[in-house]
Amino acid sequence: MSKKGLTYAQSGVDIDAGNRMVELIKPLVKATARPGSDAEIGGFGGLFDLKRAGFKDPVLVAANDGVGTKVKIAIETGIHRTIGIDLVAMSVNDLVVQGAEPLFFLDYFATGKLDPQVGAEIVKGIAEGCRQARCALIGGETAEMPGVYHGDDYDLAGFAVGAVERGAILPRNDIAAGDIVLGIASSGVHSNGYSLVRKIVTRSKLKWSAPAPFDKKKKLGAAVLTPTRIYVKSCLAAIRETKAVKALAHITGGGFPDNIPRVLPKNVGAHIDISRIPVPPVFQWLAETGGVAEKEMLRTFNCGIGMIAVVAPRAADKVAAILTRQGERVVHLGELVATAKGKPRVTYSGRLNI
Repeated sequence: MSKKGLTYAQSGVDIDAGNRMVELIKPLVKATARPGSDAEIGGFGGLFDLKRAGFKDPVLVAANDGVGTKVKIAIETGIHRTIGIDLVAMSVNDLVVQGAEPLFFLDYFATGKLDPQVGAEIVKGIAEGCRQARCALIGGETAEMPGVYHGDDYDLAGFAVGAVERGAILPRNDIAAGDIVLGIASSGVHSNGYSLVRKIVTRSKLKWSAPAPFDKKKKLGAAVLTPTRIYVKSCLAAIRETKAVKALAHITGGGFPDNIPRVLPKNVGAHIDISRIPVPPVFQWLAETGGVAEKEMLRTFNCGIGMIAVVAPRAADKVAAILTRQGERVVHLGELVATAKGKPRVTYSGRLNI
């Protein structure tokens, strides 16, 4: 008597479900086409024609990231449509910091059991993020891995490539004490600090379906899933129209003290008036409910500033005006100062409005 042979599906991997998902997302991917790419998927690799993109002497810039434990909130709430925007934002915002225009994006989606509809919702968000960043979604990978991921769990990673003309790479080498620090407002928590967010929500004993204490128009889960703002269009406009942006810094994990020094010369720091930060109500609620100290808030969260720009004093108003015209809220946060070795690279005055 022969034993019945096993199938891949019996081990927990459904190839047909993967194929169904590919068919669902093909039109979403196609909608992200841009010069240099037709954004077709199905081959073994994605193609991009750099010459068609219009560059003359380009340097390629690459970035990759995930969305951290924010993905767990998407899973627990069943709200999957915006987490893909976060995924794109975290990489393309890092590209524009180098002065680069995002060209194409690839995603990696891993789950224990593939639900094609959930996968398609996630890719809708990724495609929307790519449209906002004006980059093509040219490929990706869906991995069904039972035993590694359990239940409805999944994880995401994103990979973006951009290009910048050789003479336009940021940060520039003329950054100096006296330069102005402009802050560009965030849309909320973005995609950092969510392990602390989840712990504070647990302490509050609120369910994700409860009204958000800081935004009565939304449920708590939807409110904290507000997607990361994508700064590509506005920052590229400011860079190209003024030629005056010396540096940009994406304010992610580590906040001001860890991210601003990454784009400054070793002997230069930043002095920030934190009372000027437009703190969204979500951060006020997190600080109060979690008893989170000001210093901890500034190093864990963006606190209301998702990107900073360094400009010469004479150009500050012009750069701010272009960013504002592009839909950004801009504040004059402070200026660069000379710093001694061993001293803090970022110092503060004022109090954070929490």
